[in-house]
Amino acid sequence: MWDAYVAPGLTMRSPEELLARLEEVVGSSYVMMGGAELATPYGTDWTGQYSAMPFAVVRPKNTLEVAEVIKLCRSYGAPIVPVGGRTGLCGGGVPVSEGEGIVVSLERMSAVRSLDQSARTITLEAGVVLQTAQEHALSAGLVFPLTFGAQGSAMIGGALSTNAGGSNVVKYGTTRELCIGIEAVLPDGSVFNSLTGLRKDNTGYDLRDLLIGAEGTLGIITAAVFKLSALPLTRTTGFLSLAALKDAPRVLNALQDRTGGGVEAYEYMPAAAVDVICRAFPETRRPLEAPAETGMFFEVASSRKDDADTGEDGETRLQSMVFAALEDLMEEEIVLDAMIAQSEQQRIDLWSMRESILESITENGPAYHMDISLPLAAVAEFVEAMDADVSEMGFHPLTVGHLGDGNLHYALSAAPGNEWAELPLDRAKEKAFSLLMQLNGSFSAEHGIGQSKLGVMRDLKQDSQLVAMRSIKRALDPDGLMNPGKLIPAE
Repeated sequence: MWDAYVAPGLTMRSPEELLARLEEVVGSSYVMMGGAELATPYGTDWTGQYSAMPFAVVRPKNTLEVAEVIKLCRSYGAPIVPVGGRTGLCGGGVPVSEGEGIVVSLERMSAVRSLDQSARTITLEAGVVLQTAQEHALSAGLVFPLTFGAQGSAMIGGALSTNAGGSNVVKYGTTRELCIGIEAVLPDGSVFNSLTGLRKDNTGYDLRDLLIGAEGTLGIITAAVFKLSALPLTRTTGFLSLAALKDAPRVLNALQDRTGGGVEAYEYMPAAAVDVICRAFPETRRPLEAPAETGMFFEVASSRKDDADTGEDGETRLQSMVFAALEDLMEEEIVLDAMIAQSEQQRIDLWSMRESILESITENGPAYHMDISLPLAAVAEFVEAMDADVSEMGFHPLTVGHLGDGNLHYALSAAPGNEWAELPLDRAKEKAFSLLMQLNGSFSAEHGIGQSKLGVMRDLKQDSQLVAMRSIKRALDPDGLMNPGKLIPAE
């Protein structure tokens, strides 16, 4: 069954015996054998590109059960695939081969353990859905700032294991930067708990940072402490048309300088992306009459009472600051046009437009998605060079990006009149990754590696880094049972 994973010193006994032992730990109702009813939730990646049924699915309810499950799987030589909300895009949450391994789902571990208003922290189990965490913080007058399109189903454990980003990293940082402590089960079944909420703790290697972003290859994170932020009292949201993409950093800095670092979202949405959204969702209202070849969706927020005060002109102080910045930029012809949301519904509509892009591209037809990051000063150079080259190859680029932090979602689709299967995708990818390396970028910004980027990891990651990663993996998981075939390419 999983003979390829049995390491020296492990005792290989019957899989049926392992299932019986697992049922003793978590209860028979929470051990499920592979079958058609499990294919979609546990055997198929969200993208549909990776599909392999596990031997069984186990759903523990607490950390001690997770530890016992890992110990049992190790003693039987059974590979373990940890999963949460199953919204990943890189094949990290499904087995590599059919019928191999035990999926350990953390969906029952969904407790909000505590919320400390004085310290502004929240302690969440790995199965808590992001939206639930956001609502819980909001009920206490605070903000859980991690947010992205899949927040209604993505879970805390998955966000931690991939170091997820999202639309407001420009202000609050990635999952790693929001997390100040974790509880985790290591590959030998031992548990460590650093849920102290300490902002300073220099007592050796930081296992928190090691496990965050490890995609379940070094253990299973079962709970975490996160920083919360003050609830904004006022927001200004809008959509801009810029003269050129190279001006985007200057516009961002002007907004930051005027508002004291209040920019929460700064999203690149060119005309091609808006067009594909409007085709997929005809009810979508275009933010500007004329197409914005360099469109930027932005949101600025402030928790300062003074910024929420309304002047005689009916504008909040925050709005006045944003308007002043935009007026200067329009005088310099850097900003060509602007739309500012005048109601909460208009704000929601702008956010809905941004968050529907992945679904819209999927609806548009076959596409290849790149999740990349670049220094801000190099974004325009990459986009302009790539757009020109791939257009000549017959592709139609559909790009959006978190331009506040240099993260682009660069997608290639077939231009009208071209068949996807006949396009030179390998040549386009080679061009993209070569240019990315020249510009000191990264081929994986926020979606993780999983199975889909192992080849790129092997080709582009520095050898010294891969050697170090393999050494760490062998030290913590000598049997190679934790989410095998993900993140780290084989030697």
